[in-house]
Amino acid sequence: MLDYNQPIDRARPEAPQRKPQAGFSVLELANLLWRRKVAIAAAALLGATLAVTIGKSLTPRYTATAQLYVDPRELQLVDRELTPRAQDVSGMSMVVESQARLITSNSVLLQVIEQAGLDKDPEFGGGEGASLMSSLLGLIGLQPRAPSEKKEVQLAALDALNKHITIRKTEKSFIVDIEVWSTDPAKAAMLANTLTNAYLAESRNSQASAARRATSDLSSRLKELRERLRNAETALATYKAQNNFVGTQDTLISDQQLSASNQRLAAARAATMDAQARLDQIEASRRTAADAGAIPEALQSPTIANLRAQYADARKKYAEQAGELGPRHPALRQTEKQVEDLKRTINEEIDRFAQSAKNDLTRARDFEASLNRALEAQKRQSVQLSQAAVRLRELEREADASRDVYQSFLKRSRETEEQESLNTSAARVIGEATVPQRRSFPPAMSLFAMIGFIFGAVAASSWFAAAELLFAGATAPAPTPARPQRTPAPDATRAPQRPRAAEASEASPPQQVSRAPEVAQAPPELAAPPLQPSMVEKPLIEKPLIARLQEADVIHTLGAILATGGGIDLTRLGWPTLRPGFPLTTLLNAWRDMRTAVARRADGKAMPVIALVGTGETTGRSVTALNFALAAARDGARVLMIDADHQARSLSNKLNRRGKSEPSRLGWLSIGGKDAREIKTVNGISVLPAAGGDAGKATDAIRKAIAQARAAGGYDLVILDGPAVPLSAGGRKLLDETDALVAVLPTSLDINDSLEEILTALGRAERKLVGVVLDELTPAAQTRQRGRQYA
Repeated sequence: MLDYNQPIDRARPEAPQRKPQAGFSVLELANLLWRRKVAIAAAALLGATLAVTIGKSLTPRYTATAQLYVDPRELQLVDRELTPRAQDVSGMSMVVESQARLITSNSVLLQVIEQAGLDKDPEFGGGEGASLMSSLLGLIGLQPRAPSEKKEVQLAALDALNKHITIRKTEKSFIVDIEVWSTDPAKAAMLANTLTNAYLAESRNSQASAARRATSDLSSRLKELRERLRNAETALATYKAQNNFVGTQDTLISDQQLSASNQRLAAARAATMDAQARLDQIEASRRTAADAGAIPEALQSPTIANLRAQYADARKKYAEQAGELGPRHPALRQTEKQVEDLKRTINEEIDRFAQSAKNDLTRARDFEASLNRALEAQKRQSVQLSQAAVRLRELEREADASRDVYQSFLKRSRETEEQESLNTSAARVIGEATVPQRRSFPPAMSLFAMIGFIFGAVAASSWFAAAELLFAGATAPAPTPARPQRTPAPDATRAPQRPRAAEASEASPPQQVSRAPEVAQAPPELAAPPLQPSMVEKPLIEKPLIARLQEADVIHTLGAILATGGGIDLTRLGWPTLRPGFPLTTLLNAWRDMRTAVARRADGKAMPVIALVGTGETTGRSVTALNFALAAARDGARVLMIDADHQARSLSNKLNRRGKSEPSRLGWLSIGGKDAREIKTVNGISVLPAAGGDAGKATDAIRKAIAQARAAGGYDLVILDGPAVPLSAGGRKLLDETDALVAVLPTSLDINDSLEEILTALGRAERKLVGVVLDELTPAAQTRQRGRQYA
């Protein structure tokens, strides 16, 4: 950001620097070093030579790197694993870090030592070779004791190998880099690959060992669980036999008998009630004067039916004879006797029916009583079995639990036994180590020479400066009073010559605080008078907003490679453009604030006009203008972008190479001839290329196009790419049509100088400046920094 606490001062000269009372001034020091330039150069060359000699004497190191992919989500080869899997991100990260630590464990490194024979390698403390330090100690009789046992040799090699290995875990990933350095590049690559293979083998062995231990533990428990299950099932069977728990799988026989007896008793009771009802009906018909043969049993009996037929014939015959014969006629008496005999016979037959009903009732009652007694006996037996079933269910639960545990252990034992031969690890090598072509240490000799050269020059300069300071302190004459300096003009007299932006910034409280020490150091009569109240209460112009266009905000594409078929895509012209899908970045928020300030200054205009101006190379300004338009279009604004730089034509040249200009949908918007009509893009932006001809005609054409667009109301915002600085007469006319200005300052140049140049060129139009864009995408052509006033 620009530092508003230290504004640009274009009119005020640099404040006079007070000469230090002790030491050198910058000019004196420069003169001293110039006089000693030959000695300083010789010391610098000597330092460079010594540095290169030291670098040549150092033993070179070569670093080889292998990459491992350590995925904590292991392969799911069986239903259940021995260890739970990490599910959350923190758990996965801990697993990966643990595996990274496992790479440098002693078990893995000992395998590397054994496979690579490092216990016999002099670089790792083995073999018959001796180091330089050992040789020097041997000359004075202090030769250290060589390790005699194999274990001591392995431990020494293990310690040395640990120092040669570096494990790096890539942030937020499962990638682990294994770096191994050695004095031999081929040995470094071999050790890195051997270490990765040893780690993978150790990982597989650890899994197999864990499965083997689990299988052994489970198998040792199976015999005890099998015996416990057998005892539980035997106790259950014995208890059932003792308490007569015999039955099918669903119910016991006693329960089935009780249910059947209950049903038979109900049927017997129904039969008894039926026999009682039949007997009551027969007795009732006998007691009444009605015909006794009218009961259902009599009507269904063929004997009674025959007797009733004979009885009817006899009564008919008796009626006929009674009309013909006298009451004492023998034939009439005989017929009357026959009628009475038939009636008596029918009654006797009815009595037999009644006796049969009585017998049926007695039999039904006896059968019901027997069933009732049997049911009571079965009930008592069922109660006894229910009391015994409590213990039976307990034994069944014990047997079921023992059976489930035994089956679970048996199944798990078989799974772990098969898992010994399975490799469920997802770790794999994604990049084998190759033989390094360049050494990792020491750095290049050019760097050594540069460091030695700088160190020698600084040391020689410091020596000469210190010697001169000591000599000057020893021979310095008595101090003389200093001549009074010329009093500078008050700030009030210089205020009209300074930029109004600097006056507004100076009126802010931070600037007063930063200038307080200078006022305190100045003599009382030289202090500047305070600002007038009118100047303090209301600044002449508003501070512009500041935005930084950085590499993190854009993406780079290759022009004409990813071209769309339906139209021109401004994000594929080969220029760096805004990243899609990031609507809340600091840059976009700052640009939104700038557009809000423009709308506020436009006094309610439906289509405000913004011009982007800049110094130096115009491509950076055009890139910023294009991204400014893309940001507005992404927020839903209908944007018309006009190339107002008729000389450079950076934007027009890009678009003319990509596609052909088409007439406007309204048929009127153009700059100059028909070949410069607006270009519709797929980004929601219409672009008017730069007009041909001189600056005056191009300016008139742009002003006419702005007036036509404002009258038609087809756009929400007009963005001008230009005009170029320094401004021509046409450019100044064009600025009168704009509502706001945005300055584009490349960070490759001095920001304050660039802004000062723009403000000088704008003149009175600087009041329209609403924002400043620091372009960090433009490559550095020159670096000019003045003090600490740059952003």
